[in-house]
Amino acid sequence: LATKIEKKEFVEVTLANDAILKAKTAILALGAKWRNMNVPGEEEFRNKGVTYCPHCDGPLFEGKNVAVIGGGNSGMEAALDLAGLCKHVTVLEFLPEPKADKVLQDRAAKTENVTVLTNVATKDIIGDDHVTGLNYSDRQTNEEKRLDLEGVFVQIGLVPNTAWLKDSGIALTERGEIIVDGHGATNIPGIFAAGDCTNSVYKQIIISMGSGA
Repeated sequence: LATKIEKKEFVEVTLANDAILKAKTAILALGAKWRNMNVPGEEEFRNKGVTYCPHCDGPLFEGKNVAVIGGGNSGMEAALDLAGLCKHVTVLEFLPEPKADKVLQDRAAKTENVTVLTNVATKDIIGDDHVTGLNYSDRQTNEEKRLDLEGVFVQIGLVPNTAWLKDSGIALTERGEIIVDGHGATNIPGIFAAGDCTNSVYKQIIISMGSGA
């Protein structure tokens, strides 16, 4: 486990056991993890109805009612994909307006089994041994409501695994992404980065693989 990286005569990477690796160059391919909602029930029902990948787990919810948390492009794309499998899909967006591109919003509006709720906050996820619903509140009226469903797809973005770089001198975006140029170079000579931990516009496996190569 790497805990520190710094540029001296060589690039030095400190490990958790205090060993130091020295190299002329280093490539940071740290990846990212799904952003959590951090509401009651999310952790308890992870993989028991709460999921983060519509492509991987969508077929498990065929013919069922599900929710998608997040009205950005990834959330709206997930909802449209799931609409072909699920009985009904409800999108919950925290902001007053979805952030997704208009073409996706228009498609969702024309899809009969997709409902988009805006200006709402998920309060908790409920269930027994599996998800049975979620509670949310209208942020304007504070009225609380319940959705009966069997799946919750969380699509509110990624968090790059870069917290340990905070004091490294490597330039990061406000979201913690490593800033790289067209050659994958950071602001520190000899230190490069690739994949979802960088400020690449699209977080996709094929793009990460390409930048790594």
